[in-house]
Amino acid sequence: MFHAWLTADARSTAAVPLPIGDDAAAIRLRPGTVALLTTDALVEGIHFLRASPPRSVGRAAAAVSLSDVASKGGRPIGLLLDLLLPPETEPQWAREVVTGARREIRRWGGELVGGDTKPSGSRTVVGTILAEADPRRLAPRTAARPGDALLLTGTAGRGGAAASRLARGPPTASALRRLLAVEPRVAEGRALIEFAHAMLDTSDGVAESARLLSQASRARVEVDRDRLPADPALARIRPESRREAALFYGGDYELLAAVPPARVGAAMRAVARVGGTATVVGRVRAGRGAFLQRGRKVVPMPPAGWDPFVWARDRV
Repeated sequence: MFHAWLTADARSTAAVPLPIGDDAAAIRLRPGTVALLTTDALVEGIHFLRASPPRSVGRAAAAVSLSDVASKGGRPIGLLLDLLLPPETEPQWAREVVTGARREIRRWGGELVGGDTKPSGSRTVVGTILAEADPRRLAPRTAARPGDALLLTGTAGRGGAAASRLARGPPTASALRRLLAVEPRVAEGRALIEFAHAMLDTSDGVAESARLLSQASRARVEVDRDRLPADPALARIRPESRREAALFYGGDYELLAAVPPARVGAAMRAVARVGGTATVVGRVRAGRGAFLQRGRKVVPMPPAGWDPFVWARDRV
């Protein structure tokens, strides 16, 4: 409800071409270029555990915001990192977080340029990314068109599989690292932006991304369950109902793009040239709502997806 209220009066202008509610903000700085700005927070107990490797926490803090930039075809420039920490936090923990974040932003040609530290009741790490992009190619969520094909990079279910494995027993170091192993599709985003009408990342899961795309574009979005490239880690989850839940859980940080059908082949080849994969997983039609195709049946999209507020409430 809060997000609906926040975006109800959202609008774009010549200087601010993306309204509130998209993956990143965009500000036109000079002709032919916009600045992309996006921020995200990782909170202990919600996004990572006390035993999580701090270097992995730092890397993820940069990567989750890089994923938003990727969905707009952006080129990362700088990272601001805020550390909100209990006073008793070991300095080495903070150093490891910074090291992980700095290494991740440098992978993509950017640099850690500043941030802030504050005392807090729990550990929170906030990553804010500045990037630049072409204002003619921002693929806003509002621009999917009936007839578009839906392309998904990578696989679906990696995040759900990692969370499921972590829930099955005492957390191992490898399970904690996998939970934070976000791989932002920056290169794939820059390839797809040349072809996509609309694009967003799947940080909250394919189901939730389909709903967001449908709402923003006022179109019917259909995802074909049988076409989704399931992450290999899902094969270790039993029974079938758990695999299905993990498939839509969230935490994948792939890209979901609406591409005109005549350009699908070229888009997939462009993604392959940068070392990625893309799969046609559905379509956009006239109408409203998000739907899931299972064989010959088309049903409303299941109420799946990562919701940190519900997750936190259910743990109280």
